[in-house]
Amino acid sequence: MSLETVEDLFGRLEQLNEIGTALSQEKDTGHLLEKILIAAKAITRADGGTLYVLESSDEGPRLRFAIMRTDSLGIAMGGTTGSPISFYPVHLYGKDGKPNNQMVAAYAALTGKTVSIADAYSEEGFDFSGTRNFDKKTGYRSKAFLTVPMKNHQSEIIGVLQLINSKDPATGEIGPFSHSDQRLAESLASQAAIALTNRQLIDQLERLFESFIALINTAIDEKSPYTGKHCERVPKLTMLLAEAVNETSAGPLRNFNMTEADRYELKIAGLLHDCGKVTTPVHVVDKATKLETIFDRINLLDTRFEVLKRDFEIAALKQKIDLVRQPLLGDVDAGDRLGQIEQTLRESLRRLESDREFLRHCNVGGEFMSPERQERVKQIGTGYNWTDVSGGTVDFLTQDEIKNLTISRGTLTHEERETINHHIVATIKMLEALPWPKHLRNVPEYAGGHHERMDGKGYPRRLKREQMSVQARVMGIADIFEALTAKDRPYKRGKTLTESLNILGRFKLNGHIDPDLFDVFVRRKVYLRYAEQFLDREQIDEVDESAIPGYSP
Repeated sequence: MSLETVEDLFGRLEQLNEIGTALSQEKDTGHLLEKILIAAKAITRADGGTLYVLESSDEGPRLRFAIMRTDSLGIAMGGTTGSPISFYPVHLYGKDGKPNNQMVAAYAALTGKTVSIADAYSEEGFDFSGTRNFDKKTGYRSKAFLTVPMKNHQSEIIGVLQLINSKDPATGEIGPFSHSDQRLAESLASQAAIALTNRQLIDQLERLFESFIALINTAIDEKSPYTGKHCERVPKLTMLLAEAVNETSAGPLRNFNMTEADRYELKIAGLLHDCGKVTTPVHVVDKATKLETIFDRINLLDTRFEVLKRDFEIAALKQKIDLVRQPLLGDVDAGDRLGQIEQTLRESLRRLESDREFLRHCNVGGEFMSPERQERVKQIGTGYNWTDVSGGTVDFLTQDEIKNLTISRGTLTHEERETINHHIVATIKMLEALPWPKHLRNVPEYAGGHHERMDGKGYPRRLKREQMSVQARVMGIADIFEALTAKDRPYKRGKTLTESLNILGRFKLNGHIDPDLFDVFVRRKVYLRYAEQFLDREQIDEVDESAIPGYSP
């Protein structure tokens, strides 16, 4: 071996080491496959090559064309080129179940052996008719072939690397692949198979992990159709706002930047931000009216009103009977008394019906219930008496029913709101209990901070703005805006953009949300981009940004 040849070999070995390092760092599977083929061509000086990936199908295992390159013909297909490969896959077995040993790529995959061919046209034992047809159409001359199986750490075939036409670097002449070429290609194939297997395993684990997250959100969705889409929309809005902040080049947030790893971490946090809702009782999550528990207790009140109505009618009938039994009364006096009884009954029934309709209206949650209306509920609750199932005389409404019917905002009592709020505590406990890898270690902090306030009056840790990451503060705005505009809540309609932004603006002024993030939210029209994807047309009104509280265009 000459000194030049030795130096050349050492140079290619050094190149192989550099390639191995580069392959181990590639995170995209498509790019990785492309790098493998390009690297193999470079160290063996091949003019062309194909990388096949072994995959399963209904017809059995087959080799799919993943990447193709032929330099002298200017052919570049698959990978980053955007040009799909339309060739049919190479099946490892025929329809009769026999191994497809005629195709050299299939043979290498079936046997696990490298095949080196000096000249395909004179080689016996393999079918190169397809190669000859290709040459005839293109004017190419496919001569030398080096076909190397790719084995993973378990010695399983995961693909095949095929190189064509080794070119002499000095003369450009086509010759057979040398023994050194074969050893280098086999070494590269081994490194590449490990890198590819690792990448595939990581991708599979990420898909499995995200599938588990989707499973949790599906469970929440099935548990409560009113809030299930919340788990889908908040992550979308979170990423829209985070990207807007990332693109900001001026102002207090100009130094905020996200890498792809940062984006993935925030995405996962968004998907998991309400995972603790799996612990929240259904009758609280789905409480559409103030008296609803497992069922809406307003129907019990209807029954009581019917009982009172019956009691009034019975009392009136008894009075009429007593009147008939008094012989000393004249016809005129009897007629007057009957009219009075009827008038009293009509007024009582009218009052009953008015009070019933009033309570039915109070049972529906709203933005605000005045003290006067709350007082009327209490008067109705104690103003009537009725006989319960045990035969005792009790107030018309229980204290619990009065408490629920006088809820000033929404449909939840203070205790029920505490139960709802506990979901964030459960979320934090669940997420902090997981052994997060380094690139996802901030997920609990991002997801667990979306109910905190910038002034330290939030829940559950009463954190202040400076104690929270930008990502957690972003999620807080996304969570609120989604809730304001959501049209699938049982107790309210979805607000318009103007209404929602006015509320958010007041939240900025009172220290609830991050002021700088709110400015980006409005200035970059994140609200509009979100609305175009998720809101009904009637919610998307014309926003006068100059009129939004706390915002200066």
